[in-house]
Amino acid sequence: MPVTRKSLLSGGLAVTLLAASGYLTVQLRDRDRQPSAGSGAPLIAAPTAAGTTAPADYRYERLTGPDRTVVRDGHGGVVATLTDNARTAVLTGPGRTFAEPETTTAKVVTDTWVRLMPQPWKPGAETEAWFRTWFQQSLGSTAEDVLAVATQYMNGAPAEKDAKGVRFKGDASFGPLNPNGSVGNDLRLEQTDFFDYLGIPYTFADKVTKQPDKTRYGGFDCSGFVRMVYGYRSGYPMLSKDVAGPGLPRTANGFARVGPGVPVIPLLTAPGSDTTLRPTSLDPLQPGDLVFFEIDARTGARLDHIGIYLGLDTDGHPRYISSREEADGPTFGDKGGTSRLDDNGMYAKGLRNAKRL
Repeated sequence: MPVTRKSLLSGGLAVTLLAASGYLTVQLRDRDRQPSAGSGAPLIAAPTAAGTTAPADYRYERLTGPDRTVVRDGHGGVVATLTDNARTAVLTGPGRTFAEPETTTAKVVTDTWVRLMPQPWKPGAETEAWFRTWFQQSLGSTAEDVLAVATQYMNGAPAEKDAKGVRFKGDASFGPLNPNGSVGNDLRLEQTDFFDYLGIPYTFADKVTKQPDKTRYGGFDCSGFVRMVYGYRSGYPMLSKDVAGPGLPRTANGFARVGPGVPVIPLLTAPGSDTTLRPTSLDPLQPGDLVFFEIDARTGARLDHIGIYLGLDTDGHPRYISSREEADGPTFGDKGGTSRLDDNGMYAKGLRNAKRL
């Protein structure tokens, strides 16, 4: 596949996200239920000032599809969406803009912030000390969240090292070039994990330690990217292989079939067959959800691609980010196939299911 690069647009634009598409995120639909009033460029356009809220009283409203709690402020506005048995929380905060002008004219302009709670949400947890502390620290915070971290590996992303000199963010590749050329349409090699990008050994939750491949330094494939964002950077436990357990598996298929998370779009198969089907609705999606695809006929019924849902773009279309061969790393652009989930492009047609961690 052709190798391209991608970059992000800087700026201080603050715009209200418009839901022009028929596909609305759960959070936007929840907001519509409000009661009547009583070059080293930054990867994200500068956030606007946080909106005013009434912090004294919050109301916790139960909704279904999936089962979740919506938190409203004193004015009835949605400030958080918490899904039963998931650690992922969607919070309302300052507006910001994600853009990749080399590969798409669409931008994602959003006031949604995605963070992991210390433990999965259970109805009634609003009375528990752990949640009160986390909620107070998280609401209105502009510290890096899942969406910001996901965009820190795109083209032009500035590198940053930790106290030990390990580069943990910056422009990433998908993986090394295939030494046999474009055999089977594979210009770049798969099986590059997040610790290859880091260049350090890593001990997983199942006590297995793996060593990095120096030829893969600075790269990760699609599941390695998700493990970097949700695992290494956000703190979700990880496993060394595709097994059910208290951590993130290695491959897209493992994430989809045995990995943790709440199914928000189920994996469906045709009656009497193992043929997986494209979902009929994207309504349950919210930013931060993991989306899974079957796009390579050589892998049979395996789910062979994974990404992170970003939200609606400025044209009203649902858009996701993933590490892809044709873009040589993370992208939400349209080179080698649109990153929209609602058209008839390769990725939209290959979408099969979604989970919320």
